[in-house]
Amino acid sequence: MAKKQASFEDRLMELEDLVKKMEGGSLPLNEALTAYEAGMKLSKQLTEELDAAEKRMLELSGGQILPMEDAP
Repeated sequence: MAKKQASFEDRLMELEDLVKKMEGGSLPLNEALTAYEAGMKLSKQLTEELDAAEKRMLELSGGQILPMEDAP
């Protein structure tokens, strides 16, 4: 059975947790490298998803992203 991909928000929280662990400075080098690698992968996925959402918004709005209060 295929594993369901976590939501954008879940992956963002996971990235934030990884950053907190690494900033804590208590991870052994090997674990810090593993956390860094996982964080970079998550960051790339999230950036790609945001870029796709922005592209979709531009398509829907005719090439201009409007502030919410100006939206029809």
